[in-house]
Amino acid sequence: MTLAAKVPQELSARVPAEQRGRGRDRDAVRLLVSRGVEVSHHAFVELPRLLRAGDLLIVNTSPTLAAAVDGRIGHARVVVHFSTCGDDGRWAVELRDPDGTGTTRARAGGPAGTEVRLPAGVRLVLEDPVGAGSERLWWARVSVARGSGILGLMREYGRPVRYSYTERDQPLSVYQTVFALPSSDGSGSAEMPSAARPFTARLVAELVSRGVRFAPVTLHAGVASAEAHEPPYPERFAVPESSAELINAVRAGAGRVVAVGTTAVRAVESAAGPDGVVRGRAGWTDLVVSPERGVRVVDGLLTGLHEPEASHLLMLEAIAGRAAVDRGYEEALRGLYLWHEFGDVHLVLPPEGPHTQHCASNWW
Repeated sequence: MTLAAKVPQELSARVPAEQRGRGRDRDAVRLLVSRGVEVSHHAFVELPRLLRAGDLLIVNTSPTLAAAVDGRIGHARVVVHFSTCGDDGRWAVELRDPDGTGTTRARAGGPAGTEVRLPAGVRLVLEDPVGAGSERLWWARVSVARGSGILGLMREYGRPVRYSYTERDQPLSVYQTVFALPSSDGSGSAEMPSAARPFTARLVAELVSRGVRFAPVTLHAGVASAEAHEPPYPERFAVPESSAELINAVRAGAGRVVAVGTTAVRAVESAAGPDGVVRGRAGWTDLVVSPERGVRVVDGLLTGLHEPEASHLLMLEAIAGRAAVDRGYEEALRGLYLWHEFGDVHLVLPPEGPHTQHCASNWW
């Protein structure tokens, strides 16, 4: 499989791992491991044996929001996906059309001035496209008649964002990772930081007992529509000073820094200077990790298997190189691995051998 190939529909994970068989848990998924072009096949529960004492996992603590809310434009039904709240109080939103089967299909946004009526007397008015050349996401002014604002609206009337390759709606708890922490202002991610979903408390405890450490960061992921393979829009992130110090200490030693998910990569690389030193930072990031930019901090990545799309593939190439990513995807397809947020996962590590630590941008 090349990076441009399409994934067969039958390889989409339609329900979470714990619903695919009796007695299963979240960690009952498969794990593909790439070390350069060398590939091996494992169960995810083997992860503690594949890492070593002194390694560090960077994890995203952003909780998932019930970001899909039903609304109307005139007499037409629409679904609003709330993506990101801006500093001026406006929300970046994606409008979707119900498809008659419980999910939604893409819908062109706009024009400016379009009003969307939501439950509890909430009104959205579209004002400006979020990105140049695309009308998928719009900045919308929100008018709240009562209640606790949009976050309260989502808690009362929302549900997790869901795409057509899944079988049915799931409760919000299914979309929370073991690392998710409630934020002080109620903010979170429009879509689950899904690479961390297979972790269980039991597995985390085993990793800690074997000397693997964790560095929490936060990046509130916006909507990444399944049909629109666009680079990520600016997103809020925070890297605590304590995590920055831990990452720098591991980089100065013999351990490997492995990001759990592309959101964790984006957060920590946004906090790194040209010298590779990570500093505590918080704010907005518009960083797109590409092979040309390279990576300054991470040695490896644990990520899900997704339809080939520009931002994910650019980041994978930046970390592992094109040949390694091509080889891994070929093996995933040959091995009938399951794709998307409820599917199997891929661990990308530097090749074994001397002088491989902290040279992620130069593996190839």
